[in-house]
Amino acid sequence: MAEKDQQVFPMEPTNAQVNTDEESARVHSEVLRHKKRMRRLGCVAAFTVLLTAIILAFALTVMHIKNPKFRFRSIEIEDLSLRSSTTTPSFSMRFDAELTVKNQNFGPFKYDKTAIPMSYGGTKVGEAFISNGEAKARSTKVIKVTVDVTSNNVSSNSNLASDINSGFLTLTGQGKLNGKVHLMKVFKKKKSPQMNCTIKINLENKVIQEWKCN
Repeated sequence: MAEKDQQVFPMEPTNAQVNTDEESARVHSEVLRHKKRMRRLGCVAAFTVLLTAIILAFALTVMHIKNPKFRFRSIEIEDLSLRSSTTTPSFSMRFDAELTVKNQNFGPFKYDKTAIPMSYGGTKVGEAFISNGEAKARSTKVIKVTVDVTSNNVSSNSNLASDINSGFLTLTGQGKLNGKVHLMKVFKKKKSPQMNCTIKINLENKVIQEWKCN
């Protein structure tokens, strides 16, 4: 009967078992902390790569400043007078023209006033005057001009009489547009687009046969 009345108590964990559990918990905690650190490092690395790509794309597009393009877009003769004499040949004409400034940059191109000399056989016969202005970012500025040209300064020893009798006259227009491209109201870069155009005039029909610009 005495044996039946004895109570059974659970065994207390030994020191070895306690140490093992604590070590296991510590290792598990360190593993979790290591995983968190690796995730943070991965996020930082991904953000760094993304930021580098954005900066590189920004530098290659927005900050890469191109030279605007400067060209004749249209030319129409308003008045044309000729003298085909072999001794004193001459011409006088007025034409209306449209020039364009194509700005491909992400900031406006502000240019100074200038004059585009018109030449025949290397001799200046007129000028196209352009006021100062601005071509907005990623756009094309159209400039309208009226040009008067005359052969008063052309030498009598030139091929003018022969050209007039052939029915075609060739003029050239060469010039430069000095200005600056402005980015974010902070950066300014000097740019000077140049124009070199050849204009072939049909004297009989009093029209521009063709023109080419480089």
